[in-house]
Amino acid sequence: MFPLAHRSRVRRLAFLVIVFLAIEFVDEFIFGAREAAWPLIRSELHLNYTQIGLLLGIPLLVASLVESGLGILADVWKRKLIIVGGGIVFALSTLLVAVSHDFGLLVVAFIILYPASGAFVALSQSSLMDLDTARHEHNMARWTLAGSLGVLAGTVGLGLALGFGLSWRTLFGVTAAIAFFLALWLLGLKFAKPSTSDKKPSTFKAGVKNAWAALRRWDVLRWLILLEFANLVEYVLHGYLALYLVDVAGINPAQAGLIIAIWVGAGLLADFLLIPLLERVQGMKIMRITVVLELVVFSAFMVVPGLVPKVILLALSGFLTPGWYPILRGKLYSTMPGQSGTVLTLDNIVALPAAVIPLAIGFIAQRFGLEIAFWFFLVSPLALLIGLPTKPAQHSPTTPVIIPGEGAGKEFAEP
Repeated sequence: MFPLAHRSRVRRLAFLVIVFLAIEFVDEFIFGAREAAWPLIRSELHLNYTQIGLLLGIPLLVASLVESGLGILADVWKRKLIIVGGGIVFALSTLLVAVSHDFGLLVVAFIILYPASGAFVALSQSSLMDLDTARHEHNMARWTLAGSLGVLAGTVGLGLALGFGLSWRTLFGVTAAIAFFLALWLLGLKFAKPSTSDKKPSTFKAGVKNAWAALRRWDVLRWLILLEFANLVEYVLHGYLALYLVDVAGINPAQAGLIIAIWVGAGLLADFLLIPLLERVQGMKIMRITVVLELVVFSAFMVVPGLVPKVILLALSGFLTPGWYPILRGKLYSTMPGQSGTVLTLDNIVALPAAVIPLAIGFIAQRFGLEIAFWFFLVSPLALLIGLPTKPAQHSPTTPVIIPGEGAGKEFAEP
């Protein structure tokens, strides 16, 4: 039997993990609801493709600049205060989205929301990664599963809200209140010190130097670049998918929401299966197989006529790609043990040039049509096919995330 104090520490650790995953769920719930609601938002606010591209691109640029400093600060200062503060701003900016009635106010709301999400959500992810540095890919798979549940719930939640005569604004307002509650909940929790905390820089200046040195390492830069290409068929594609189904496939917003729910559901199934699969198969092997399949499936989606075949291919595409982010992100964390905040900084530095991609797709869609612009998403599997390492990675000894044992829970520090 384990001592009572030891079991208490393990329970606190488990509860902290649950709260982190709940934060990711709420963030992706908002994301899923927004992406499904784009046709409604466009009609209500009289937006064009260029303006939608700006709404998706400008906040990314601002967030990349702000979060670059936040990541370093989180490694050298009080991370919990940054996360809690980010959560409060996240909730308020979500509420601002809910009351926005024109393009200008919506841009401002998104510009505040994106970096707040970095402080609240991305740093929660970093803190989760610090709990067990030997199982980054596995814990990222759990994180991604929580996010996929949130996306699906947001998509379905929008449909239910509309069915009950409510609007997307009501959904955002309620979610803002939940986010605010989670942020305040974190205040009473003890955070954990990463087991490799001795590798962290001690001052902000040292953190900047450390980030710059890491950015020049190819093993770090490779994963950062590949992550941006993987995001194309996750977040960027999601941002335009409802519009594609309405404007190109010719269906109504309610039908588009249902098809997106199918796409997200296929991804959710993949996320669920990925957790046990990673116990038996190397992440890179999964990546290589699914990248080749996605290249074929998405190409077929673009050329096959008829709504039903497109929905089937879209669902298959949604099943193939969800494992990319947790595997690549886990590899990135593993290259920088004890520096999870700096990982956020580097991620945002590389994301600066990548933030123009939603803008570019919006401009192309406005000028040549959204169907032409959608061919750009094939860049994602092509780049991954070229950039993934060919040599298999060596397995490292792993232990479950929260299984009572020697040393479990010892890393807790007072808030």
